Amino acid sequence: MTDVRTPAPVQEAQLGTRRLGVPALVFMIIAASAPLTVVAGGVTSNFAVTSVLGVPLSFLVLGAVLIVFSVGYSAMSQHIHNAGAFYAYVARGLGKPAGVGSAWVALVSYNTMQIGIYGLFGYALASLLQSLTGADLPWWGCALAGWVVVGLLGITKVDLSAKVLGTLVALEFVVVTVYDLIAVGAAPEGVSLQSFEPSSLFTTGVGAVLSFSIAAFMGFESGAIYNEEVKDPRHTARRATTIAIVVIALFYAVSAWAMTVGEGPSNVVAQSAEQGPGLVFVFLGQYLPVWAVDIANVLFVTSLFAALVAFHNVVARYFFSMAREGVLPRALSRTNPRTQAPVAGSVAQSVLALVVLIVFAVAGAGSELGPLYPVLTLFTWLTNMGAFGLVLLMAVTSIAVVGYFRRHPTWYGLWTRSVAPIIGAVCLTIVFALIVANFTVLIGAQGDAVLGWLLPALVIVPGIVGVAWAWRLRTTRPSVYAGIGRGGTLDDDTSVSPVVPAPDRV
Repeated sequence: MTDVRTPAPVQEAQLGTRRLGVPALVFMIIAASAPLTVVAGGVTSNFAVTSVLGVPLSFLVLGAVLIVFSVGYSAMSQHIHNAGAFYAYVARGLGKPAGVGSAWVALVSYNTMQIGIYGLFGYALASLLQSLTGADLPWWGCALAGWVVVGLLGITKVDLSAKVLGTLVALEFVVVTVYDLIAVGAAPEGVSLQSFEPSSLFTTGVGAVLSFSIAAFMGFESGAIYNEEVKDPRHTARRATTIAIVVIALFYAVSAWAMTVGEGPSNVVAQSAEQGPGLVFVFLGQYLPVWAVDIANVLFVTSLFAALVAFHNVVARYFFSMAREGVLPRALSRTNPRTQAPVAGSVAQSVLALVVLIVFAVAGAGSELGPLYPVLTLFTWLTNMGAFGLVLLMAVTSIAVVGYFRRHPTWYGLWTRSVAPIIGAVCLTIVFALIVANFTVLIGAQGDAVLGWLLPALVIVPGIVGVAWAWRLRTTRPSVYAGIGRGGTLDDDTSVSPVVPAPDRV
């Protein structure tokens, strides 16, 4: 039998190196969270469903939790440069079976996040075109148009995607900032900080609020996924992740607060329930010319498109990372010789998205939900599945950080090695439990609906299968098993002499 320490064959396929700096990576991370979509859709939905005024404070609370989580996560990214971040981190910290199980959960979660967004994108683009031109196009036709462009960007150089996303995110920030300034200036009930008071958040419904708000951060962890393509693998992802969390938390908190001020604390919940995502654009229409509101609506669509591109790139790199090590068919590790993009992984993700779009297009024909069908099913179901899986992965990764640095106690101080990751794991486990408890609310299901347990099961079961697959590889393909989580090499952690900051002290 082959020795289990025999390294897997090194693959020639590799991603483009030294392409992304901190600013480009920050834009790619923030693009996944879709700022305009979160403010117009996520924040209004949060107010409408939970009837809790403390939504702005929830972003600060979760931002603090994620900053603590990122301490160990970012430290680990300095030593493990792998396009399958969660996959590699869990494999190196908790063992190879757990790593493969996490990889499968990550693949399902990121795919559902990306594919689910097509539902809202198709609806928003169809609605926009109808308002501007009178054309009555099916949502799935508009979704397919976006699918083509996303697929093309997925096989180009990653820095091209970064430039496109950077431009779109910058424009989104402009629109939301204009809205915030006008809203605070309007203040029908005066400028109030009531929504930042703890009593406004920590009340009945706080669990649902946090469950909604954590989804707005999804994608912040993707910085480490690009660690093989950044200009400085030891520092770029760490800095970009921290910057992105701070920007996202503050930006959403301020914008949600501005919404409470613009509508009035006593009226924001009712207005959110009545107008939904249209609240922001109706409000802007009272103060800006029609053409400016039309531009804001266009940017709402491009906000969704930016998120589609960002999550597509993440999925493609997960396919690449797992296939490079033989956990998936090695054909999926193929890259474009010219652009060095993970072309096989990109195509695989596009094919999966196409299949799901076809299924929902057929199932939605003649639905009693009408035009809102893709929003209330494809978008709502799949994006909440994705958030469910990613929060679980973050909690598991926090524990993996402790396991990894236990073997390297001299690299960092106690705060980075243990305290911060343990606090992060506890807090994220609580958030995950809240998501589980409120999942039927998040997907709009009633009572003990089948979807309340079926959709989470579709995320969890692949993880269990992944663990079993890893154990099978250990027996049948020991050389592949030995290389799990190591990016095609078998470097020995104990032989690494990393250049790291001086150990922090507690």
